[in-house]
Amino acid sequence: MPLWSFRVSFAARLAPLLLAACAAKAPPAPVDIPLRNPTAPVGSQADAHLARLQGNWTVTEGAGMPPGARIEIGPSDLRVNGVALPLREEAQGRLRVGDELLWVHWIDADDRTAAIGEPGGGRVWIMDRNGTPGERRTAAREILSWYGYDLSRMSGG
Repeated sequence: MPLWSFRVSFAARLAPLLLAACAAKAPPAPVDIPLRNPTAPVGSQADAHLARLQGNWTVTEGAGMPPGARIEIGPSDLRVNGVALPLREEAQGRLRVGDELLWVHWIDADDRTAAIGEPGGGRVWIMDRNGTPGERRTAAREILSWYGYDLSRMSGG
């Protein structure tokens, strides 16, 4: 191979590497900030067993769960807008949905409105049987706030 051919070939291979070295590096991926202050107390409602939650719900406010989402809870699955996820009750007020642990932080005495959250702060929402929780919305928001959730990050309310 002639020397000039080697130089052209070498330069052609080197140019993209030099350009890449000069280019600005992409910023790091954003850090997901939990929706819940981990220093706040957190708990699940002891009498919130799975049977009380079964049926149809509409998400009225949420972060990590879109407002307006339709939730159907059965004895062994939870459907979000028709997509089924395996469900099992780990303890009263504590559910495993797929690989995620969700806690029922509050459900009203007549099983019409519930506040659900992932205790690590990955998602939180308020759901209602008819989509209009009325005064129960205030109670749900108060308990979520007390448990350290950042309600300003919820949409839909």
